[in-house]
Amino acid sequence: MVGKYVGLKDSYLSVLKALLHASVYHRKKLVVEWVEASHLEDITAEEDPETFKAAWNHLKGADGILVPGGFGDRGVQGKILAAKYARESNVPFLGICLGMQIAVIEYARSVLGLHNENSAEFNPKTPNPCVIFMPEGSKTHMGGTMRLGSRRTYLKFPDCKSAKLYGDATFVDERHRHRYEVNPDMISELEAAGMSFVGRDESGRRMEIVELPSHPFFIGVQFHPEFKSRPGKPSALFSGLIAASCGQLDSLLNKSGHVSKAVGSGMSNGKATYKAHQNGNYSNGLNGSLNGVYMNGNGMHH
Repeated sequence: MVGKYVGLKDSYLSVLKALLHASVYHRKKLVVEWVEASHLEDITAEEDPETFKAAWNHLKGADGILVPGGFGDRGVQGKILAAKYARESNVPFLGICLGMQIAVIEYARSVLGLHNENSAEFNPKTPNPCVIFMPEGSKTHMGGTMRLGSRRTYLKFPDCKSAKLYGDATFVDERHRHRYEVNPDMISELEAAGMSFVGRDESGRRMEIVELPSHPFFIGVQFHPEFKSRPGKPSALFSGLIAASCGQLDSLLNKSGHVSKAVGSGMSNGKATYKAHQNGNYSNGLNGSLNGVYMNGNGMHH
């Protein structure tokens, strides 16, 4: 988990729970390695080489990488580096909201050679930014101006990973919380270079899901799939990330409508039967904000 708020892990509680729901579904033990995004950056290498080395060791030891949402420019370069590593090393990757946007920025810089590409959020003077402020938004009024709530995403290609994970759906309704979006004027250039924007809104100009077809599992979404994940009914995309991380994606993609299936023996009276530890302390079930997840130790690492 590569984020900027890892010092307060409750900031990512919904993401953590969604990972847990998917791990229980696949009967795997979840191990989350928390990586402060700024620790991956060159400035940390200069100021604190040991922290820099530890952060990269955690990242390179992971079976899957997740970059969640966030605001502001702190740690953005570290998130971009994490997306670059996942893309080039064929490590399963899921980017959520800002996580999708930084994946697009990284691709524009590394593949298209547009080294100054950025988001208008981080550099308003960026020429032709690949992430822009939504046209209908307000830059002067912050309260109640975000694109919020459930919105429909139409899946363009029935053979893409996202459509298969959603049970061969032609559209999905997921919850949103953002002010910035991928610049629609750059889509043709990005797709010509290998990106595939498989999910869009009803207008066809707002990008909702991006995939790299040449990658084992590289998906970015503008919405927040973690908000609708439930025990016994994990988020389709989180389920895909966990499956890809443990080498079971192909079998999962061959199942139609897997998301609606019950977890089965992994659940007992509504509570997971696995034990988990946090900071070395064991506890039963899912009682407590971070229980149910191996924060360190052996297992499948994110």
